[in-house]
Amino acid sequence: MTTELRVLSRADWDAWLSCVEVGFGGVPISPEGREMYAALAEPDRSLGHWDGPDCVGTAGAYSFRVAVPGGRVVPAAGISMVTVAPTHRRQGLLTAMMRRQLDGIRSVGEPLAVLLASEPAIYGRFGYAAATSETNLRIDTSRVRIAAPGGTDGVRLRRVPPADALDACEAVYGRLAASRPGTPLRQPGWERVPVSDPESARKGGSPLQCVLAERDGEVTGYVTYHLHPAWDDSGPRGTVAVRDLMGLDPASYAALWRFLSGIDLTSVVECRNRPADDAVLRLVSDVRRCEVRSRDGLYVRLVELGQAMEARGYRTPVDVVLEVEDTFCPWNAGRWRLTADAEGAAACRRTNDDPELALSVNELAAAYLGGVSLTALAAAGLVRELRAGALAAASLALSSDTQPWCPHGF
Repeated sequence: MTTELRVLSRADWDAWLSCVEVGFGGVPISPEGREMYAALAEPDRSLGHWDGPDCVGTAGAYSFRVAVPGGRVVPAAGISMVTVAPTHRRQGLLTAMMRRQLDGIRSVGEPLAVLLASEPAIYGRFGYAAATSETNLRIDTSRVRIAAPGGTDGVRLRRVPPADALDACEAVYGRLAASRPGTPLRQPGWERVPVSDPESARKGGSPLQCVLAERDGEVTGYVTYHLHPAWDDSGPRGTVAVRDLMGLDPASYAALWRFLSGIDLTSVVECRNRPADDAVLRLVSDVRRCEVRSRDGLYVRLVELGQAMEARGYRTPVDVVLEVEDTFCPWNAGRWRLTADAEGAAACRRTNDDPELALSVNELAAAYLGGVSLTALAAAGLVRELRAGALAAASLALSSDTQPWCPHGF
């Protein structure tokens, strides 16, 4: 069977998005969702496989800037809406789209590609690896209390319509984004995503609610959430489903969590995506009653290895020669000398020197944001130390004080 792979045109949009719907279970995207996706779409960065008049494969990319260790920001392609129609599986469509997509990303000079995988097993063969984790919580607020650091009682909380709080919430997000590796700095238009509220996404809950935290007249945090009322024979058993929560200081952060845990007629606070080192894990009185679970988060692909490694900061000085395997993007394969000085200036250049660490591009991608250690990967047999001491030095240099996190989907 012959298919045509081509860049999307506006005339192709409806058929392309309908193929996305089929690929993700056949549930129609809401009219609000279609309108939002159309506004954010970059057709010249989107690919479609066509079998005659039918779209049978999709892959899109957004132009992002992503925070990396050292407080720096790196251009990255945000890969999304990757599907192959069930009728066209195992015919090489996905591989062809990944090949075309990564070649295009390289041609525009973006050193990274990132994605959120619907199935973790799919993307490893294309050089992607999980570089962040998501922490999911289900807090029994009938048994758990939130500690209040100094100043918490001085935080004012104010309920506002989410659309009216958009600018204030975005300002808080913008101040925090660069400090957390893995966080996208939102491009124009993406500020609408956190306050979009199609009824189909509420899962039977209330319209989106928003509460701002304020200190000395300045917005210092916010939370958005849905309420899910429930009752049993013993009384109310409602759930607070948190969507986004950000705080600029410990008092504002704690005040928002304390508010959520005390909402009338509820006994559970659920959060589906929090950072692995979330401060709330230190504020709760009983972490065992928070049902803490972890799962993979943002996947990273080093498109231009040297450029990507030079773009991030390093925790300590380092000088190490890497032997890198990369079968899908062979321009990355070979030996690289990575150096970084005490001021954080880094270089990653080709070399003929003897290798000191051997690894694939997947392992380097996993460690890139500082949340996965090379030492842990070596313990799994995925990194080989060829010079004594090289592993510990490189692992420390690549690490991050703050655990990486991607706070929203794309």
